[in-house]
Amino acid sequence: MRLFMDARYTRTDFHDGISRYGSSLIAAVAQLSPAVEVTMVISNEAQLNLLPAGLPWVKVTDPTSPAEPFIARQLNPHRPDVVFSPMQTMGSAGRDYGLLLTLHDLIYYQHRTPPRDLPAPVRLLWRAFHLAFWPQRMVLDRADAVATVSETTRTLMRRHRLTSREIRIVSNAPQPVAEPREPELPPERSLVYMGSFMDYKNVETLIRAMAHLPGYRLHLLSRITADRESQLAAVGRAAGVPEDAVIFHHGTTDEDYEALLRTATALVTLSRAEGYGLPLAEAMAHGTPVVVADLEIFREIGGPDGGAARYVPLGPEPEDGGREVPEADGSPAALAARVLELEAPGAFAEASRRAVARAAVFSWHDSARALVDLARGVAERRSRAR
Repeated sequence: MRLFMDARYTRTDFHDGISRYGSSLIAAVAQLSPAVEVTMVISNEAQLNLLPAGLPWVKVTDPTSPAEPFIARQLNPHRPDVVFSPMQTMGSAGRDYGLLLTLHDLIYYQHRTPPRDLPAPVRLLWRAFHLAFWPQRMVLDRADAVATVSETTRTLMRRHRLTSREIRIVSNAPQPVAEPREPELPPERSLVYMGSFMDYKNVETLIRAMAHLPGYRLHLLSRITADRESQLAAVGRAAGVPEDAVIFHHGTTDEDYEALLRTATALVTLSRAEGYGLPLAEAMAHGTPVVVADLEIFREIGGPDGGAARYVPLGPEPEDGGREVPEADGSPAALAARVLELEAPGAFAEASRRAVARAAVFSWHDSARALVDLARGVAERRSRAR
């Protein structure tokens, strides 16, 4: 089977969530079976720096190009059996191959502000697209089958009848860890946040919580615009958070990320919506507990409360749809209290061991098998229909 895997969402500097998902799946599928011929689809040769070495690739236009609806014109000559995209927006007009699309979450139906790094016309279309469910149905039903990353998202997709196609879970997973951290070694008084700074991520509350955690430092690892950093710094000042308690890293390497995870007390996030929550799995794989918002998806990933994960009830959302203000949010102190639980004798060591065990539930090998099984089924159905 000739399986083409869309790698055009791979970054050229540091992985973000979708970049790591696609790259990790490509590597795992390529190692799975010699009967599967994997070809990467890129739009920028610099993407090869963060993709598995030694695999064949073809270069086509960027996924935000006006040519995207007709991307099949560029792929058909290469005669793929099936093309897998880690997003749902890949063009399909005139295709001669099976198509697998991925929907990670339904976040933007509730939080419609699009990612800030998209071009203005794409941002406008993005917002319009999420005003109703029927455009998503049209997009997903163009595929032969659909993948998603969690049971939580699959349940939501079925509830809203987003596709008539088969939905298969091709889960996210942490990177393999050769040796987790030593659970008996006391952690540093530091917290790690890995994620974007979009409003629904609720980073303001993380920062306000530092006023209740004297001696702790919060590491914000992702890239951030100067304006957004200024806004968040102002939140900290207003809450009385010491300036050196919040550290902006402006992006980080995998090596530095792992080093911070392996010394921190916990990874933290109070996001109001997620499709999976990859940083949770990554932290747990290293033996780092997580303190996170009490969301269904986080319970799916983190397991029971008080084990690898500790859950924090969220305060109410702002009525005007804007960023939260201290009076409207009761969770900073609750987050701090759950972090401080890990200071109890034996608490961190026990949570660390349980974190490693919980992370082992997810693996790229299992995800690759699920994807290949789905692709083979699509290829066989198309072959019989000819």
